[in-house]
Amino acid sequence: MDLGVRKFCTFIEEVFVEGGKKADQPISMVVVAAVLKNPWAGQGFVENLRPEILRLAPGLGAEMTKRLVALLSADKVEAYGKAASVGINGEIEHASALIHTLRFGNMFRTAVDGTTYLSFTNTRNGPGALLSLPMTHKSETGKRSHFLTANFQVPDAPGADEVLIAIGACDGGRAHPRIADRFQDMAEMEAEGQAR
Repeated sequence: MDLGVRKFCTFIEEVFVEGGKKADQPISMVVVAAVLKNPWAGQGFVENLRPEILRLAPGLGAEMTKRLVALLSADKVEAYGKAASVGINGEIEHASALIHTLRFGNMFRTAVDGTTYLSFTNTRNGPGALLSLPMTHKSETGKRSHFLTANFQVPDAPGADEVLIAIGACDGGRAHPRIADRFQDMAEMEAEGQAR
């Protein structure tokens, strides 16, 4: 099946030192991005996006997941997320459409045994914009050590009539987390009689 992909891009970051202090172990973050023709480009306002979502999302999810877990094995993934950016001739809804469907996200979630939703961003940008892909722990939503963000850019994407979609994963949390989890805050506030 032709997914209309112009190119795939991969970004790998390995952190050894944070805040001047060596990490207990290196922390690896991987992003796989696909740049493809916006399937709704040049059609004016399209009411029903579903046919193209069904045509593209499953194949993109499968291919991008395969590429990511080849670089960071599924059993090592602790945090994950996704992002989409549409070129200036498109709608934010076009970017959202390709990543906000279980037919895309479930490929990734299932491969890494995740149980939580994938954190996300959807934006409109020109080529070379700095893009952010947020991540949270794959099964514990309040685990703040795994509130992470991968920043990346593709110099020639997204073009005006393109969409850039990405998935990302990390094999740990921040190097030296020192803030309480959301669950601890909730327990403390409940004990203090405060509203959540």
